[in-house]
Amino acid sequence: MIIDTHTHIFPKEFSEERKQYIALDSTFAEMYTNPKAKIANSIDLIENMNKTEINKSIALGIGWNNISLAIKSNNYLLKTQSDYPNRILAFCSINPNWKENALKEIERCAVNGAVGIGELHPDSQQFSLSNLELLSPIMNLAKELNLIILIHSSEPVGHQYAGKGKTTPDKLMTLIENFPDNQIICAHWGGGLPFYGLMPEINASLKNVYFDSAASPFLYETNIFDLIPECINPENILFGSDFPLIKPDRYIKIINNSNLKKNIIKNILGNNANKLFSRK
Repeated sequence: MIIDTHTHIFPKEFSEERKQYIALDSTFAEMYTNPKAKIANSIDLIENMNKTEINKSIALGIGWNNISLAIKSNNYLLKTQSDYPNRILAFCSINPNWKENALKEIERCAVNGAVGIGELHPDSQQFSLSNLELLSPIMNLAKELNLIILIHSSEPVGHQYAGKGKTTPDKLMTLIENFPDNQIICAHWGGGLPFYGLMPEINASLKNVYFDSAASPFLYETNIFDLIPECINPENILFGSDFPLIKPDRYIKIINNSNLKKNIIKNILGNNANKLFSRK
């Protein structure tokens, strides 16, 4: 089984009328102003899944600032899940700054089948992961509804790229320690947070925290797949491609060619995600 835990799709008009949507939302503008930035829809995703023999994909939103676009995107993701119930699982996108409206949107999406919240972008959405007053209602509701939280994460060093931000391991740990019972996925290897898993107190705090490999070829050498399982529980590592940014088969080849044991390879490619989302 192969499960891609990090993909992005939009309604077709988001690609066809890109300039219009760029003008409406700053996060969308940051990610997609460059005409070379790929925008995919559900058909593109399913076709790629079939070609790559991926069983399921998690369809994520982005860190919307425009609530109308967020709702439009959420509706599309939920419809895609309804159209492909055995292939696609949908997350919903909200901005914590919407406060009560964010909670209402989470509840609405959960009723309609959403399995998680995200991708949250603290930088472009202009909220702090240490703001307990703002985040507690959302995290508590997510826990109550058994929704997984997925957060964009950033490396504190290294090259700059569109949407990198400053959601670094120290900031992620603030959220993780304040909400230890929530299930959290830190995207993009958590900005390197797993390496701190060699510290016993950090490792102990990561029990309910998962890390996806989204954008890994743009960030790290391929042997990161050999190294991270030495730092944290291998069962907390998830294959995520960031489709359509990078094609999933590139990761699958890297993982299969790693020095990992076969059972760990199978877990990373799909078994870990299957267990996580089966708890829904």
